[in-house]
Amino acid sequence: MNSLKRKIMTGNNTIRMEYGYWLGWIIGFIILVIIIVLVIKIVNPRKRLKESNKKPPLDIIKDRYSKGKISKNEFEETKKGLK
Repeated sequence: MNSLKRKIMTGNNTIRMEYGYWLGWIIGFIILVIIIVLVIKIVNPRKRLKESNKKPPLDIIKDRYSKGKISKNEFEETKKGLK
């Protein structure tokens, strides 16, 4: 038994086994962190969109009109439709 341990613990085999063992744990940890980050990135934008839609419709129309995305006629028609 001792001779078997000596063979395993001597030479280049120990270096390969040690690096292989720790490298596997490190790669696994990195993959786990990447998965967690991706899940957080996927979930958070949905919450942000819901929060941004909390503006009153009239304010949204005013913003669109001030940016020039809609004409004055469209603004007036939409404004009447909201009331």
